[in-house]
Formats: sequence, C-alpha cells, structure tokens
Amino acid sequence: MTDDTTALAGRPTKFRWNFSLVAGLAMAVALVMLAVAAPFVLGDRASTLTDGANLPASADHPLGTDGLGRDMLARSLVAVRLTLIMTVAACALSVAGGVIIGAGLWAAPRRIREAGLRLVEIAVSYPSLLIALIVAAVLGPGTTSAVMAIGVAGIPAFARLSANMAASLTQRDFVSTAQLLGVSRARLVRAHLLPNMAEPLLVMTAAQFAIALMEMSGLSFVGLGVQSPDYDFGRLLVDGLGAIYTRPIQVVGPAVMIILTGLAGMLIGDGLAAAFNVRSARFGRRKRSRRSADALRAGIAGPAALTPVAGHGPSLPRDGELLVDVRDLVVRREDGHELVKGVSFGIRPGEILGVVGESGSGKSLTAMSLSRLLPESLRADATTMRIGEHDVRRPVDARTMAGLVGNVYQDPGTTFNPALRLGAQLSEVLRRHRGLSRREARAKVVQALQTVHISEAERRIRQHPHELSGGMRQRAMIASTVMVEPQLIIADEPTTALDVTVQAEVLREFKRVNERTGAAMLFVSHDLGVVGELCDRVLVMTDGRVVEELTAAQLRSGSAEHPYTRKLLAATPVLPARENAHLPTGEEERVDA
Repeated sequence: MTDDTTALAGRPTKFRWNFSLVAGLAMAVALVMLAVAAPFVLGDRASTLTDGANLPASADHPLGTDGLGRDMLARSLVAVRLTLIMTVAACALSVAGGVIIGAGLWAAPRRIREAGLRLVEIAVSYPSLLIALIVAAVLGPGTTSAVMAIGVAGIPAFARLSANMAASLTQRDFVSTAQLLGVSRARLVRAHLLPNMAEPLLVMTAAQFAIALMEMSGLSFVGLGVQSPDYDFGRLLVDGLGAIYTRPIQVVGPAVMIILTGLAGMLIGDGLAAAFNVRSARFGRRKRSRRSADALRAGIAGPAALTPVAGHGPSLPRDGELLVDVRDLVVRREDGHELVKGVSFGIRPGEILGVVGESGSGKSLTAMSLSRLLPESLRADATTMRIGEHDVRRPVDARTMAGLVGNVYQDPGTTFNPALRLGAQLSEVLRRHRGLSRREARAKVVQALQTVHISEAERRIRQHPHELSGGMRQRAMIASTVMVEPQLIIADEPTTALDVTVQAEVLREFKRVNERTGAAMLFVSHDLGVVGELCDRVLVMTDGRVVEELTAAQLRSGSAEHPYTRKLLAATPVLPARENAHLPTGEEERVDA
C-alpha cells in the first residue's frame, strides 16, 4: 500500500465511495458507539465478582464467566473503550512523529536531511513489533508505556512515507516559487507540503490502526501492556489462557473483537485507497501533439504577425544598456563536473532573449541560476551575474528577489499547489511582499486574470488548480508573475505540456505582457519555430556552451553558421504549402483537412 499511497501525493483525485469504505465506516461507528455505551450498560456485569466462576456458555452468560465469576461477553464489550483509546493514541503518536520527522527533514539543511534520512532507513529495517517490545521493556509494563511503545515503533514507517512524498513535492514548481518568495520553512511544510500529503497519510493511518491494534494486544498478552484491574483485548486473552483447553469459550469474545476491530481498520484503509483512485490518478499526464513549425507560427502570430523589435542585433549590448548581465557563468556539481561552461549573455529592458538547444544542453540550469533556484547539489559561479543593480551571485532578500524575477514553469500541472485554491496562491506574494490587505490582493488578482484573458475571473479564484484547463493554469501563472511587476521574466519551456492551439494562445499572452510591461524576458525552449516568432535574439546552446547567437530573422531564414545550429534547423519539420499537390483533388482535401 505504501507505493500506491506515495504516488498519490500532491495529485487531485476524485473521491469515490465504495463497499469496503462504507462497510469499514459502519463497523467503526458501531465500535465507537459500543465503546461509549458498553461501560455504562454492562460495567457492573463486567466487573462484579460472583459465585458463578468458570461457568460454561448459557442464556445468562453467552460466553461463560471467568475464574472470578465475571461475564466474559460483558468484559469483551467493555474492553472496546480502552482498546480503541490506546490504539488511536498510538496511531496519533506514530502519524504526528513520522510526519514531523519526514516532512521536517526536507525543510532542514542538506547535511541534517541526509543524516536524518539514513537514520530513518535504519529504523525501518527493524520490525515495528521488535521496537515496541524493546521500548515497552525499558519503560516498564503499563497502559501509558504500551501506547508509547507502539507509537514510537510506528514512527519510522510514517517518517519514510512522509520523506518520500516530501521529496516528490519539493521538486514541484509551486514549492520552488514559494522558496523564491522567501516563504519560511515552517510555513512551507504547513501550507505546501502537508496539505498535499493528507490523502495518502489518511490511507496509511487506517492501515496502521489495524497493525497497532495487533501489537497493542500482543504487548498486553506478554505482560508488557495493560495491567489489572484494567483490561483490553490482549489482557482478556491472557486471563483466559489457563483455561483454553477446558473452557475455550472464554477467549472467543476478545479474539472475535480483535478480528472485527482490525477488520474495520483494514476495510477503511482499502476503501480510502480505492476512493482516492490511486492507480488511475491522471493529474500531471502530458499530452503532446505533433506539430509543424508553419502551423505553430501561424497560430502564434494570429491576425497580425509578430515582428522582432527593431535594432536588436546579434552583438552583445553595451553594459550601460543591459538589465541582465551574465558573464562566464559556470554551474558545477559537487564533484567539480561542469554542466554549464562559461556562458555569457545580456538582455535589454523590454527584450526577449531565446535560449534553444537539445535536452541536457544547460538551458534550464542557466535560467535557474539567475533566479537562485538551482538544486542544493549544484553551485553557480560567474564573474558577473546582475539583474538591474543587484548582484545575484550573493544572497538577495526575498522581497527584493520577488520584484526582480518572475518564473513561468514548463508544466502547468505542477505550477500551483493542488491543495489550495487559486486565489489564495496568487495573492500570497502581494500580501507578503507588497503589504496589501486580503481584499486589495484579491481585487488585484482578479484584474490580473482578466488582463491575461481568463474568463469569469471572480469564479476562477475560488477554484482549485485542477478545475482549470492547462491553458488557463499557464495564463494564471503568467498573471501571477506580472502582478508583482518583475524586471525579468524567466519562462522555462512554458508551452511544452500544452497542445498546439493552447500554445499559440499562451505565446500571444507572453508577447502582450512583454509589450505592456517592458520587462525583459528569458525564454527557454527546444522549439525553434516558437523562438523564431517570439524572441528578438536567440542563443543556441549545446553541451553547456553557447555556440551561436542569432537574430530572430536569421533563425527564421535559416542563416546559421554553426553546424549544430544547422542540424537543429534541419531537424525542424516544415510542411510545404503544396506538398500534396500531386494528389487527386479528393485525396488532397482529405490530407489538408
């Protein structure tokens, strides 16, 4: 179940009721009602000593009596309360401790995280019951020590699950955005990690309940759990152990109650897993369509073709004209291996600089170096790396960074936190770094969404991200970026996960934003057709180096000198206007259609 529940983290799913869940919840409700009522109704029969010791089953005593004349059916039913309280408390301790450790490790500095993950792996390698026995033996017999033992024994499993889910979530773009905005580590865990871990943790908790019940009964059975005069299911089993061969009816009650209570937990766990539809969650699937450069060019340009800004030649602008100035950028791994090797470029205010190249050429690493969002295992060095008047080689406070750089990411499915409504996420930066009230931020968010042509903006901000189409999510991301009026917009392959029609709409929005705000833009893509229509200048990268710089007009005309650039152009599909002219009329119309 762990693998399935881990896959669910951060994914919006459709809740579906099913027989297992309904049956499990019905059994759980019945057990809770029994735990509340049984001590009041049957308390005297369960605790009063009588002369009828060791009686067999009868109408008055359906499960007989124990050695002190107490009714075994009544004792089995009354024991439900203490058993449930202990099991729920142990589960709560396991969940709380595991989640705090697992999620907290990913918010901690890297060295602490690595050491903590290794310790969690070591702890998981030991059976939880063995850990529980050791802890209970150290603490001594008793109700509290049994709860502590079972709770502590369950922490490693939840810590590993939480750490695995947190590892996946920290790679999502909405977490990167939160880090860029300077969200504290505590809020990052509370608002961005935990809500997206709730569903799989709930499934795991239901399963853990059944495990904790068995282990709790086991501790009581071996004398390390509940002590007389208190009793739970395990204590009742050990009390009837001496007569199991002569009067086995005495152990039927607690044995059946253990089975029914554990079955309720397992049914709820399996039902929740099916209800959340783990295996068929479709959020994040990418639909890629084959497209031609000619068709895409027509879609981007729309009624009026986009033209490059006049005067932007291939030579690097003079220092005084640059908004962004990067010189000799090198990105290294910890082992010293260079992934980006001496990249230099500049961007004027209002200019769109495109970066193209194959996957692994260093495009995204170059862009992420500017926004200080490189993974912890990488280090960026440069002789100059400046945005406006700020040297981003050194730490820049979050408020300033939020006004310098805005990021638009590749996959609209991971751009937003799926557990929060759109309005709360879009207004966060305005309230945190611009000091706006909730109402003022909300009004500005609605205005920004309307600016990027999102219909019914008032209703959209009350929706979750998965209720919007991919194109709407990408437009919303553009809106969130331009709301804070950054000096530089970094768009890292922002249309890759979209179909060709939506791509054209989103790219038109980029052009409108650029013309309206005058912000510089770094547009990373592997699509030469898109870059040729949208950008003013283009850098061609391969193997971590810039091998050629072209104007958009040169790229469109195929006027490239470097062999790598010519290969990229040759690999770009082009559909001639009358390529099927030799076909008969009917067949030609079918192909054109």
